[in-house]
Amino acid sequence: MDTLCKKYGYAPDKEKIDRSLEIIAANLENVISPDVLKECFSIMDVTTLHTDDTVASVSRLVDKVNSLAKDFPEYPRPASVCVYPNFASVVAERRADPRVHVTAVSSCFPTAQSFLEVKVRECELAVEAGADEIDIVLALNSFLAGDYDSASREIREMKAAVDRKAAEAGRTVILKVILETGLLVTPEKIAEASFLAMEAGADFIKTSTGKVSVNATPVSVSRLPEAFPMPWMPYAITRSFLQCLAANGLTAAISASESAVWPTPSCPPSNRRRSTCSDFSRFLTGSD
Repeated sequence: MDTLCKKYGYAPDKEKIDRSLEIIAANLENVISPDVLKECFSIMDVTTLHTDDTVASVSRLVDKVNSLAKDFPEYPRPASVCVYPNFASVVAERRADPRVHVTAVSSCFPTAQSFLEVKVRECELAVEAGADEIDIVLALNSFLAGDYDSASREIREMKAAVDRKAAEAGRTVILKVILETGLLVTPEKIAEASFLAMEAGADFIKTSTGKVSVNATPVSVSRLPEAFPMPWMPYAITRSFLQCLAANGLTAAISASESAVWPTPSCPPSNRRRSTCSDFSRFLTGSD
């Protein structure tokens, strides 16, 4: 039951999306430049999410990020270092530049299969440990069963917990909701999940965990911002779409990428990227 698509009068236009992707792919050679690649670097999350992560291995990764300013002074800093929540304090204490955010995956990442109370508490602990951004996963056990209310309630409760703990510390913490679009399959379901997460208060919506067989694809990346023309189009700003495009050609790059992220109206203005979706689209297609 695609109730949210109906609510916002939205129907995915496959032909339009396909045409846009073809135009972007054909224009890639005019897009990639040193400045674009530097912009890509500035919006990357340097990530380690391995079963064998340790304090030592995470520390080494942070040290590499710290050395970038000295070793590559012409390049900007990355957006964040992303780790499991138990390593958030390691990144927070070891990073040399506080502008490099600490991102912690939470909500029993990557499956989100646990009790809501456990997910909420994990989010709280991650904020207490110094996380600037919390990545949670849409409760697919509810969403795929058609129980949108439960899926929304989970996001709202984790959002409230994150905001409460952040306020106690005098900070602002971003909440990203991972939709796991490779498991949603249809454009309609991807749009439904996007609307649901935005309504529930997500600051960013994200395609995928990178932990399933199908992650970010050209189609799924294009569906997320296509949902924004409803009330949210002015806020559709890319976090890592540039990264996907500039890597090695549109299809190969996005297929190989773990995820792409889009901010929503809830995202604090200081954390939004500069280019709007419409500006970025014109830039890619070469249109006025």
